[in-house]
Amino acid sequence: MFTKQCVVTLDLEGVLAPEIWIAVAEKTGIEDLRLTTRDIPDYDVLMKGRIKIMEREGLKLSTIQDVIRNLGLLKGAREFMDTLRDEAQVIILSDTFQEFAYPIMQNLGMPTIFCHNLIVEDDMIKGYHLRLNDQKTKVVKSLQDLNFKVFASGDSFNDTGMLKQADKGCFFCAPDSIVAQFPQLDSTKTYAELLERFHQFQDTL
Repeated sequence: MFTKQCVVTLDLEGVLAPEIWIAVAEKTGIEDLRLTTRDIPDYDVLMKGRIKIMEREGLKLSTIQDVIRNLGLLKGAREFMDTLRDEAQVIILSDTFQEFAYPIMQNLGMPTIFCHNLIVEDDMIKGYHLRLNDQKTKVVKSLQDLNFKVFASGDSFNDTGMLKQADKGCFFCAPDSIVAQFPQLDSTKTYAELLERFHQFQDTL
């Protein structure tokens, strides 16, 4: 049953697709790029560090985009998304960038995504524009102001704001160290478990 009053918001990397920066680190051998929001909660600190590393190594945007084109999805992610989109409206809320996201969105059947933009000069990433600070939490709050109920899922520190703001928030494959810091949030390990939590939430509407 399609629940019109419910919107599902999902993180992208770690929930539907592999972590982009880890894949880039593995492809290029630049180990410093393996750090994600699971390691550094402050996104501004994390991205400024990445930009310095890319400048140091001469790593071009086009090289990163080549990695992303071959990244694929997490196993079962497309089937999960197809099932979910038959039952609810789904928005991807990500701290990735439009310059990265398109191939992944194609693989997922082109769902709606809200993310950020890069500042690029001569194929080098020089900076970035955040659409909003803490955009995930603010989007969820705005949807609730529009009288939607929100079910949210993510895997990292930068998802916890939206998970706590949502009417129901669940971790998906989050590290135990993060889950332990937010005992008020459910934790799931498989898409089947996440769908079950969503269906339980639907039953309350």
